[in-house]
Amino acid sequence: MKSPITVTVSAAGSSRWVPVDYKQTPFNIGMGVKLSAGANLTYTVEHTFDDIQDSTVTPVAFPNSGLSSLSVNDDGNYAFPVKAIRLTLGAHTAGTATLLIVQGGS
Repeated sequence: MKSPITVTVSAAGSSRWVPVDYKQTPFNIGMGVKLSAGANLTYTVEHTFDDIQDSTVTPVAFPNSGLSSLSVNDDGNYAFPVKAIRLTLGAHTAGTATLLIVQGGS
């Protein structure tokens, strides 16, 4: 992944999985979640180590320890490789959450 990726979720449930370059050295992913004005929701950023391109595999989602069950704008990072990232909304009454993912490196 060379360009920043943005995914937005506006109802309870998960975004698509966003694949990242798990072979890149250093791995370095920065991410932030921004809520729309008046948003009333909770979100969690999740990652998987599974191959999301393999249709026979159901990816197991793991919550990011710093971006779990939040209801405010926040940011975090991944310093060690994962294969894909997504945004999941739990409780949702109003608004949207947008996840921006930026992977550094050469």
